[in-house]
Amino acid sequence: MTCLTGRISLMSSDNLTSLPIPHSAFRIPHSLFPIPFFILFLVVLTGCSGLEKFDKQNITIQGKNGTVTVKAEIARSAAQQQQGLMYRKELKDGNGMLFIFEKDDMLSFWMKNTLVPLSIAFISEDGKILEIHDMEPGNLNPVRSSRSARYALEVPRGWFDRANLAPGDRLETNGIKP
Repeated sequence: MTCLTGRISLMSSDNLTSLPIPHSAFRIPHSLFPIPFFILFLVVLTGCSGLEKFDKQNITIQGKNGTVTVKAEIARSAAQQQQGLMYRKELKDGNGMLFIFEKDDMLSFWMKNTLVPLSIAFISEDGKILEIHDMEPGNLNPVRSSRSARYALEVPRGWFDRANLAPGDRLETNGIKP
């Protein structure tokens, strides 16, 4: 913002006169004063909410009793992966979040600011479910994969059992972009 104080030069035919400009000449009327702050508040509220947006994709898992579909939000970026399912008040069966990592690694998850109980499957690069763990809302103890994994799938707690899915079943990875 530019400073609005200074001097005005007045010219006449004989001389140049310089007069100070009073600060009060540039004051915002009190009735208009809240408007810039309200606009700033709206910009912060709408543009800087801090919550990540997620692409959605139907993913399939081939189980012993057939194929199961999950409507998954996809967490690819570090910011998306850090947020995960935080602050959600509910997560319905058949829905979840698939975390996609660039390379196989030992994965670790916690339930900070997560309000719903979850189950997590650690999944290899070729889509094989390696292990499944249950997680408690708000628990800060990490849940770690026992071996390197490329993906993690979070769903409502107990959903893998209800869908008859277990370690050894396979996530279809062909349609998933890293």
